[in-house]
Amino acid sequence: MRKNRLRLPIQTNVIDAAYHSGARKLLFLGSSCIYPRLAPQPMPEDVLLTGALEPTNEWYAIAKIAGIKMCQAYRRQYGFKAISLMPTNLYGPGDNFDLESSHVLPALLRKCHEAKANQANQVMVWGTGQPRREFLHVDDLADAAVFLMKHYDDEDIVNVGVGEDISIRELAHLIASTVGFQGELKFDTSKPDGTPQKLLDVNRLFGLGWRPRISLLEGLRQTYRWYLEHETVLV
Repeated sequence: MRKNRLRLPIQTNVIDAAYHSGARKLLFLGSSCIYPRLAPQPMPEDVLLTGALEPTNEWYAIAKIAGIKMCQAYRRQYGFKAISLMPTNLYGPGDNFDLESSHVLPALLRKCHEAKANQANQVMVWGTGQPRREFLHVDDLADAAVFLMKHYDDEDIVNVGVGEDISIRELAHLIASTVGFQGELKFDTSKPDGTPQKLLDVNRLFGLGWRPRISLLEGLRQTYRWYLEHETVLV
């Protein structure tokens, strides 16, 4: 909660300072969390503010929505060029692998690695495994960001994703295979699932001519290699 509490004044000051310092263009990064919990799938940009948010991250979502609206307001009032990108779930080298604060992909990667190293026979996965999520490699996000800074200039937000999703159960098995963990994956149904599905409609982005380059399997292998190289520093 502490990190989210600080996010709103930081982004407000950055947007305002960029305008007053004469920045030619600003890129604001939002999140797929801005969309309603039960938004139609895949989620187009125009479903923003059409329904209730996911209760477990509404504070973060509201902060991001405030940033989007501030960018739009500065464009309309001052002509300030600011674009807003909404990336899906991100992963890759340099991710947060702390089991107390990490997201699902790096958490499962570390759990499977440690289970393999300790010769454990099972790994516990939160929830039912049924929710579906979309994952974008951080290098693809960086590439999309540069592309849009060069080729896009409008107040309308732009989703950044890969256009396909995977269930948490399928993801867990894919990570276990990547790591080489051959034990059992058990699903703790007492833990929350969160939003049932989060798949972005990326027609606007793809229509501009951009496509992701890194498949999920390739990205997982790359991320695991990075983790192995930095494991002693991370734990």
